[in-house]
Amino acid sequence: HVQLIASGGGLVQAGGSLRLGCAASGRTFSSCALGWFRLAAVTERELVARISWSGYTTYFADSVKGRFTISRDNAKNTVYLQMNSLKAEDTAVYYCAGAGRQYSWAVGVRPVEYDYWGQGTQVTVSS
Repeated sequence: HVQLIASGGGLVQAGGSLRLGCAASGRTFSSCALGWFRLAAVTERELVARISWSGYTTYFADSVKGRFTISRDNAKNTVYLQMNSLKAEDTAVYYCAGAGRQYSWAVGVRPVEYDYWGQGTQVTVSS
């Protein structure tokens, strides 16, 4: 049974930082792309950041470029999202996601391209 357990969410003031972590169990994701999505009250689920299976290629939504970084630790089967200079508009439930395809460079930004999902962690940024 594959599980992705997200942690690290919370309440932070604007300008502050949070680090989200997502630990996977049940299968290894060392050869799979991993991503973080978020869902806010008035928006659709959007891809915030993605890291390729190799770890060498990353993607960031325009709204978080320069503020967020994504990294992975394959030894721990874990992906991280470092969020700096947080803004009120970053408030959302954040979900980690893993693609099922191995060694694929074609994993994109759509939720349907990811096969495994964490339970979500709330991030609230107060202005």
